[in-house]
Amino acid sequence: MREAFGAVFDVEPGYLNTASIGVPPRHVADAVSAAQERWRRGQDTSSSFNEAVETSREAFGRLIGVPATSVACGATVSQFVSLVAQSLPNGSKVFVEPGEFTSVTLPFVAAGHQIVSTVDEADLVAVSVVQSADGAIADLETLRASGKPVLLDVSQAAGWMPLSLAWADFVVGVAYKWLMSPRGAAWLAVRPDRMDALTPLAANWYSTGENYGTELVLRSDARRFDLSPTWHAHVGASVALPWVASLDLEAVRAHCVNLTDHLLTGLGLAPNGSAIVSVDVPHVSGVVSSVRAGRTRFACHLYNTIEDVDRVLKALG
Repeated sequence: MREAFGAVFDVEPGYLNTASIGVPPRHVADAVSAAQERWRRGQDTSSSFNEAVETSREAFGRLIGVPATSVACGATVSQFVSLVAQSLPNGSKVFVEPGEFTSVTLPFVAAGHQIVSTVDEADLVAVSVVQSADGAIADLETLRASGKPVLLDVSQAAGWMPLSLAWADFVVGVAYKWLMSPRGAAWLAVRPDRMDALTPLAANWYSTGENYGTELVLRSDARRFDLSPTWHAHVGASVALPWVASLDLEAVRAHCVNLTDHLLTGLGLAPNGSAIVSVDVPHVSGVVSSVRAGRTRFACHLYNTIEDVDRVLKALG
């Protein structure tokens, strides 16, 4: 058991893999368990989860600095990036960072768009705020100053990094990493003046409010792009995201980055200012990490301690 930022965690020592799967605080896991118990007893209806969906929607908006009316709920980042990709004019030019995660890159390839090598020639820039492979942080100020339409993926940033992204055209993110919720919830924030640029390719009863019929009457805000929610994922998110949004995220960032700085310095490497680091070291016994692009990736979140990092340093000598 560990206590951090006012919450209790049951995470085992040496868990440095939040970039793959976040570990929930006890009160989030308890909420999901209670929902599963209600399911087992047949005590819910489809409307039982509406409040959880709206709570997680609003909290995601707070975490990135946009109102709930700009946020759509879904299941995965690739689903929402595909929505943007399929809504672009045929043959659009899209810039993505070299080595960008495929959930950001491949929807544009599948839609037949051209991947270009510079921002200047792009019709849209699609990048992760923090890169999955190595923790590199995007230069958001330069990107904003470029004036180019932008899609940002905050899956490896939201939860440990303070964000203010109302300027971006589109922002996508998932629940199960730094937001410490069950897999199956994701969000898309759409700047209000860009709503009409997207085609509601997955129009459904939840995005229209209609259970039957052939008339397409979309909701007036970003809910027109909703998928029917994955219920229990949103139960967890409705508890985890408001709690994370209530924290001092500058303090969370400092906590995470201090740990990764300690790890890199101990390895004789320069700090990178990120909660994710990627290094050329072998797998460390007793530490949960991951391998990306041939390098071992460590990720430090608010439940990690200096002892977790020292396990790596001690094992590597």
